[in-house]
Amino acid sequence: MLKAFTALVALSTGASAAQQWTAGDTYGWTAPDRAASSYHGFAGPVGALSNVRGDGYTTFSHPLFPEYSARIKESRWCDSGVKTYTGYIDIAARHLFFSFFESRNDPDKDDVLFWTNGGPGCSSSVGLLMELGPCRVTNATGEPKRHEYAWNERANVFFIDQPVNVGFSYAEYGETVYTSEEAAVDIAKFVFLFFENFPQFKGRSFHMAGESFGGRYIPLFSAAVYDQNALLVENGFDPINLTSAIIGNGMTDRYRITLSKYDIVCTSASLPPVLPIETCVRMKKAVPRCEKLLQASCVDQFDSMGCEAAAAFCNTEIGLPFALSGLNVYDISKPCIGTLCYPVMDEITGYLSRPDVREILGVDPAVPASFQACNMEVNAGFALNDDGLHDSTAHVAALLERGVKVLVYVGTYDWGCNFVGNQRFVQALEWTGHDAFNAAEDRAWIVDGEVAGKTRSAAGLTFATVDAAGHMVPYDKPKQGLAMINRWLNGTSL
Repeated sequence: MLKAFTALVALSTGASAAQQWTAGDTYGWTAPDRAASSYHGFAGPVGALSNVRGDGYTTFSHPLFPEYSARIKESRWCDSGVKTYTGYIDIAARHLFFSFFESRNDPDKDDVLFWTNGGPGCSSSVGLLMELGPCRVTNATGEPKRHEYAWNERANVFFIDQPVNVGFSYAEYGETVYTSEEAAVDIAKFVFLFFENFPQFKGRSFHMAGESFGGRYIPLFSAAVYDQNALLVENGFDPINLTSAIIGNGMTDRYRITLSKYDIVCTSASLPPVLPIETCVRMKKAVPRCEKLLQASCVDQFDSMGCEAAAAFCNTEIGLPFALSGLNVYDISKPCIGTLCYPVMDEITGYLSRPDVREILGVDPAVPASFQACNMEVNAGFALNDDGLHDSTAHVAALLERGVKVLVYVGTYDWGCNFVGNQRFVQALEWTGHDAFNAAEDRAWIVDGEVAGKTRSAAGLTFATVDAAGHMVPYDKPKQGLAMINRWLNGTSL
């Protein structure tokens, strides 16, 4: 949570943003004249991203949000075929690490895609180096290998370690962020800083994507960007062209996801049942009680103690039996081996702990020397604030009502954020497109002549399953994942 330190820093800036800037101010400046420019001492617009070099950080900010700035450098790693940048978003004592990869196709015209992993508390380096980034790490002591099915094939892609203290992000003076609402504010303001300081991207379609707890993050982050646009327009700036929200195996509707954990392991919804009959019988008996408790304390009204008690009961009776089975919670077809059930995670962790890699990336010395894929203190902080007990379905509906498209895709072998619960979520969503979406027919979507899964779409909402993929679709089915995202970015049906 934000401490008093942040408030003191904000007060020390003196004049408000409105006093320091007016819509008629010019953007033209040269380095020696920066202090005399319309930015009144703030780091002015960088201009073209190509102006950023690799021999030190270029800093940018804006007086509209005086407490926010960012530093960025060119970092030649991962994919020699495109320009790569890394840096930090600096908010007083909080510092968020990000990577940015230009498109392999046409970086001057292609869309911009934002990506975050979930947890909460897990680094987006997992998504970058294991799933959809332009390179993959398979050996901690070796060099990354070019990834053929990277999502920057036709998009400029951000990866962000958020909130603070996740991955290469860090904080001073004990600063923390333990709610999705707080995290959304930081992300929305950085998005403005980036587009305003690098005008080559202005007007481009902007897509916000995430996985797992990203199903909670992305609806709130997208809503924050959308709502912030009113302030930008009021002050004479171009709004962010928020085009879509993309949720992969997301925890958006915890209520329905929790109940569906029985279906995914005790019925043939995906694979034949994987738990013993006696275990499944007990789980089935618990489902109605779990549903009643969650409905009363988490859905109809939110009662913190009651919802926590309901979640504890449901986790014990419906979640724990599978969690103790030894199977992979991210892919019910596999055993759980290694960190986060995937041995490659240990290789990625080792690679990102190497001093030479950190030097290339410009990792701040304040970051602990041993890289953590997931920070469990951050995870616990969110839990103490009951953040994960709130769903984000209302935000999804509100985005759709305002013309922001939404893609929900799910691997059919996932347990924790499974396709049964996500399908129930999109079908139950309360919005004006509800009837049209539910009247639409499921159809197969095809990649290279083979069925990749099923999909349905209506009124801006698309739901898609990815057959035989687990929690991390781009890892398990990279070709299908890339085909899906390219079709989505192109505005064509899956």
